[in-house]
Amino acid sequence: MKIHFYQPANPVLRKYIQGYYFMSKDDPDHALRYLTFPNNFFIVSACQNAEVMENENKIEISQSPEENVLVDLVSRCTTSTEIYYIQAINEITIYFKPLGIYHFFSNENIVFLEDEIIASDFPEIVNSILNESDRETQIQKLEDYWLSKFIEKDLSFVKKITQNLETDISIEDIAQKNGITRQYVNKISKRYLAKSASEYRKVHRFRKALIQNKQIKNLTELSYENLFYDQSHFIKDFKELTKITPGTFFKKVNTEQKNIWLFI
Repeated sequence: MKIHFYQPANPVLRKYIQGYYFMSKDDPDHALRYLTFPNNFFIVSACQNAEVMENENKIEISQSPEENVLVDLVSRCTTSTEIYYIQAINEITIYFKPLGIYHFFSNENIVFLEDEIIASDFPEIVNSILNESDRETQIQKLEDYWLSKFIEKDLSFVKKITQNLETDISIEDIAQKNGITRQYVNKISKRYLAKSASEYRKVHRFRKALIQNKQIKNLTELSYENLFYDQSHFIKDFKELTKITPGTFFKKVNTEQKNIWLFI
């Protein structure tokens, strides 16, 4: 089973959506297994006629004898997870950039998505898209749907805090710089980024290190380039997120592949 990845064709969507992929039950190869690692995306997945079994750090997906559309949001990915497709299914998965999803749905909808649907019309739209046999038609319908939901919101203050978290400024200094308390920085981070400020920063540094590894092979230099205090700090955070050392990780994972964020 293959994953077919696309970046939004529409320039408005490209500002807020990293990309999306389609999977098809008609693919000749059925089973697919891979590891995914912590990221700061908001990920909306919709599977057609599927059963999903979740255990600790493992998700198994197979075909369902009953017709359904399962919708899920992953907003807090802080540990490595094994994804195993026992059988091929029809699926659409969308990766929203940090804060991106709020321009398509209200804060309240996202809070309740863990237990309820993202929008009442979404399962019906997804079902319609997945029933299409032409990929270009699928893409057009998917992008038209998101554009119909788009309302640009003023998230300038939250965006400023998020950008600060992606630097080496201490959280205490971020709070002082923006005239708020450290506790409020964390409140904003948890509400809009689904992680504490320190968790968001840790995952951002990890992801940046994966990209930098293409140019920098020395762990010490990689540590400093990605705002870690030293190599031991880098290794400690890396092991917390992946359960293995950076050296072992980079030997096992091909960071040269396109769309590395998708698989790891």
